[in-house]
Amino acid sequence: MTRSEPLRLGSYNIRAGLGTDLRRDPLRVLGAIAALKADIVALQEADHRLGRRPAALPLDAIEAHTGLRPWPVTETAESLGWHGIALLARPGLVPEALHRVPLPGLEPRGAIIADLPDLRVVGVHLGLLRRNRRQQLDRIREALEALPPLPTVILGDFNEWSRKTGLGRLARHYTVLTPGRTFPATLPVAALDRIAHSATLRVTPLDIPARAKGPHPSDHLPILAEVVPV
Repeated sequence: MTRSEPLRLGSYNIRAGLGTDLRRDPLRVLGAIAALKADIVALQEADHRLGRRPAALPLDAIEAHTGLRPWPVTETAESLGWHGIALLARPGLVPEALHRVPLPGLEPRGAIIADLPDLRVVGVHLGLLRRNRRQQLDRIREALEALPPLPTVILGDFNEWSRKTGLGRLARHYTVLTPGRTFPATLPVAALDRIAHSATLRVTPLDIPARAKGPHPSDHLPILAEVVPV
């Protein structure tokens, strides 16, 4: 990203490919990702939970269907992500550094920090309990403060139902955007999926593309935004 070139960033909790019709259809998910026409997409629940956490999407079909390549965030050959978080990006966008940040809480969680030359992208999937989310936000902020400064975007499933409370630890340091209601996909009432960014960026939420009628690929809707340096 140059000083004038915008990037399209998306985030999508794909529920391991399980649609609202309770069918697993990875190609349906890949189609929804492709429709975003994003430069970078952060996925949550990109792997199955059991065993060696195999990828929920066919690894050899991702680029052909979406034009995006997975960044090497996983620790196993079977998985797409780490703690279910995966980062896909168009060819040519290659991170200079990747940092896996284990997060506290009752359930295993993590955040992934990816550094491009002039942008830091953080993929998150926070816990179900607010007290755990607050601990996790503290840990993410500590990890970011320990790194050299870069314009930063944090995006993913924040699992916070309230629009007024619960994210204060982040809002004191970043602008938190709520693009819209994303859960449940069939009749969204909660804005669980959010974007936070540093003051050195201008981030504009975008409408997600219209989709064909029928079951949703996941129980979440994706979010999408344009990111421009200030």
